[in-house]
Amino acid sequence: MNNELRILRITEVAKKLSIGKSTIYDWLNPKSPRYDPNFPKPIKLSAKTIGWLSTMVDEWIENKQREQYPMDIEDLLPEIS
Repeated sequence: MNNELRILRITEVAKKLSIGKSTIYDWLNPKSPRYDPNFPKPIKLSAKTIGWLSTMVDEWIENKQREQYPMDIEDLLPEIS
């Protein structure tokens, strides 16, 4: 993942994750059955504007990957001598 620090707007986050904006809102809403307490919280950019730090979204993606695939690929391959 790219570690460049950027602010992503909701459309960019949705596109990056290949999901709809409504899914993001559900993940952020504690009352939603789809709530994800680990999804990064947005930062307020102005009175009506929010965004996400790109590094936080990237970290969330990496954590999701580790949850589903806890072993590194090297751990799955036999050692070659």
